[in-house]
Amino acid sequence: MTRQAQATILGIETSCDETAAAIVVRDQSGKAVIRSNVVRSQLDEHAAFGGVVPELAARAHVTYLDHIIARACREAGIALGDVDAIAATAGPGLIGGVLVGLTTAKALAAALDKPLIAVNHLEAHALTARLTDGVQFPYLMLLVSGGHSQFVLVRGVGDYERWGTTIDDASGEAFDKVAKLLTTGPSRRPGSGNHSQIG
Repeated sequence: MTRQAQATILGIETSCDETAAAIVVRDQSGKAVIRSNVVRSQLDEHAAFGGVVPELAARAHVTYLDHIIARACREAGIALGDVDAIAATAGPGLIGGVLVGLTTAKALAAALDKPLIAVNHLEAHALTARLTDGVQFPYLMLLVSGGHSQFVLVRGVGDYERWGTTIDDASGEAFDKVAKLLTTGPSRRPGSGNHSQIG
C-alpha cells in the first residue's frame, strides 16, 4: 500500500441555495474521512418565489458562510489555521453564490498561506461516491444537479465520458415547475445525510 501525506482540507460550497463547509481528512493510506459537514438550507428564503432567487441566495451565503466555516472547524475539533488547504466550488453554479464562496476561500488561503483548490461542481458530484462509499473506478454515474442531468462514465480523476444528457430542461427543474403548477411547493428539500443542519 502506498503511503501518502496526511492532509486536512476545508471545503466550501455555495453554488446554489445551500451554504456548506466541511472538514475532510486524508490519512496516510489515502483514505479520506469527512470529519464535519455543516449545511444551511435556504429553502425558507426562496419558498415564496417558487424557486431559487440568485440574488437572495448570494446574500444568504454572505450572511452565514463565516459562521458555518467556524462551526465545521469546531465539530471537526481543529483550528482553522491547522488545515492544509482550502477547497471551494469554482463553478458551474449561480455566479453570485459561487463568487461568495470562492472569494472567501481565496481570502482564507491568502491569510493562512495555504493552497487554494478550485473545484468543479460537477466533478465533485462525480467523485463523491468514492469519498462516501469507497466506490472503485470505473463506474457509471447519473448526475442530476440543477441545470445538469447526464449519464457519465467515471474512469478516474479527470477522466470522464458523457454518455447522455438532457436536450433542453433538467429533471430537477421539470419537477419544480410541475410542483409549482400543482401548488405543492418546490420538490427540493433540505439535504440529508452525514451533516448538521443550520436553520
